[in-house]
Amino acid sequence: MPRSGRLRSFIREYKESAKFEKISFIPPFLILLVESILLAHAITIDVPDIMVVELTIVLLIISIIEIIFVSGEMHQHYKESNFDKILTIKLDDFIIESKQINVKKIVEEFIEKHPAYSSNRNKVYHTACQILETHKEEKIEEALANKLKLFISKNKRKNVDQVLDGFIAKYPNYKKYRIEIYEKTCEIMGSKTKKSK
Repeated sequence: MPRSGRLRSFIREYKESAKFEKISFIPPFLILLVESILLAHAITIDVPDIMVVELTIVLLIISIIEIIFVSGEMHQHYKESNFDKILTIKLDDFIIESKQINVKKIVEEFIEKHPAYSSNRNKVYHTACQILETHKEEKIEEALANKLKLFISKNKRKNVDQVLDGFIAKYPNYKKYRIEIYEKTCEIMGSKTKKSK
């Protein structure tokens, strides 16, 4: 039963691994297959050549060791990637619940709540910074969308470029969000024309 569990987890790890890792896992198995055929042939011939048998056995052992190393690396990469995903989810939930914006306090309180992450303080810190940056961007985009809707409803400009230029002239701090403003304006004006039809 434990063997089938290990096999299932290995298959899951293999499926979720990167394309390069999947490809790098194929050659050792092909070599192992060819060496097994050569070994079987070298043993079954009328007068077996001992040197060929010995060398084939050595190559067979090397292939098995290579497969063990490649699967070990794949497992390690899977563990790290899984660790990052779980940490991000837990930390994101924690930040939303605590409504804390001080990174140092977030890290301290998170590690206090989840002591298993105490040895990964740097990772927690960097992940918290990334999450806070994402939350900040989301708030900016939400505020931008609300201001843009209000701006479009008050101004009767028909052209997307006119709306874009007028909005940036009124709110110059949104200058670096030109693409987002353009896309959102197209979206808002497109839905308006659909409603009017």
